[in-house]
Amino acid sequence: MRFIPRFLAVTLTLLGCVGCDQLSKSAARACLASGVSESFFGDSLRLQLVENPGSFLSLGAALPEHVRFTLFTAAVAVLLLCLVSAALFAGRLGFWRCIALALVAGGGISNLIDRLIYAGRVTDFLNVGIGAFRSGIFNLADMAILLGALLLILKSGAPPARSNPPQS
Repeated sequence: MRFIPRFLAVTLTLLGCVGCDQLSKSAARACLASGVSESFFGDSLRLQLVENPGSFLSLGAALPEHVRFTLFTAAVAVLLLCLVSAALFAGRLGFWRCIALALVAGGGISNLIDRLIYAGRVTDFLNVGIGAFRSGIFNLADMAILLGALLLILKSGAPPARSNPPQS
């Protein structure tokens, strides 16, 4: 994949992920009362504002603050830099692998922005399920990360895209 189309695809994916997630979190903080659950679509969607000091499903929330900062802010920032660099500069990655890395990085960047602005906490507000079978509370950034990871898994068995056609 050539650099300019790759750069545009990765940049637009990153901006879309961060922009949509930050906008939705801002709306959630403005419209939802902390801890109060709003139910929609026969209770298959719940909106509930939560400030999460941990990672996915609050893993690590009980760790000491300096450990959480090291893991969820400093180490994640380095990892995100590596993901964006790979999406932009790893020449053998095909289009969908670049997009997958950008989705993971975009979601991670948006959650990192929350951690930097809100004292190490990430705004979560979405919960889906049927009856007692429910997800944890998450946000759009988490969905982008999951979509990117699934796309990476789906594309892991496919050979990388060829940049030049075979010559006879």
